[in-house]
Amino acid sequence: MNDVRVLVVEDEPLLAEAHRAYTERVPGFVVVGVVHTARDAMAALRQRGGADVDLVLLDFRLPDLHGLDVCRALRAAGSSVDVLAVTSARDLAVVRTAVSLGVTHYLLKPFTFAAFRDKLERYADYRRQALADGEVAAQHEVDRMFATLRGTTRHTLPKGLDEQTLHIVLSALGDGGLSATEVSGRTGISRVTARRYLEYLVSADRAVRAPRYGTPGRPEVEYRPV
Repeated sequence: MNDVRVLVVEDEPLLAEAHRAYTERVPGFVVVGVVHTARDAMAALRQRGGADVDLVLLDFRLPDLHGLDVCRALRAAGSSVDVLAVTSARDLAVVRTAVSLGVTHYLLKPFTFAAFRDKLERYADYRRQALADGEVAAQHEVDRMFATLRGTTRHTLPKGLDEQTLHIVLSALGDGGLSATEVSGRTGISRVTARRYLEYLVSADRAVRAPRYGTPGRPEVEYRPV
């Protein structure tokens, strides 16, 4: 399957660059454009009918038009391009309208790279299923597609681990390399528990481990998100 082609729409240049860099760190995604206004986004999507864009990372608070109005204009023009809202808008009315306009995911700022990558990976899984040839054989296949998109089946945790603690560990890990002892100190969970979560992240290809040299005694193992 070809790479997912992404248009980044974000009015803050530094954030736009961060979103571009984040996107290109996820295998199977390529950024084909970065724009800072609704007008430029619509112009980019009109080129060749928007055929060069599969997914729009759309900030809702743009200087010239609200992101929801961009979505309305896209649908009115017959565009079926997928939209991932990347926004600080927390109003439930905005969320409901986004869903009604076919926004596939809604990611609140600020967020970690792990959360961002998770949204893209869920979308990629859904897209692979949705673009397959043929037709669904039964209801459970439709249910699986929606579950993949909405996140009810992905990353099933081993027994004894839970999503809330996993999120705490990921947040503590940040972008730097930490040992299980250091994660324990930052989160308040035991070192043994921290290590279990860190090892799970390694097994799920969401972190890497490496020996840390330069300290007395045996090298300490540190973990770094990927």
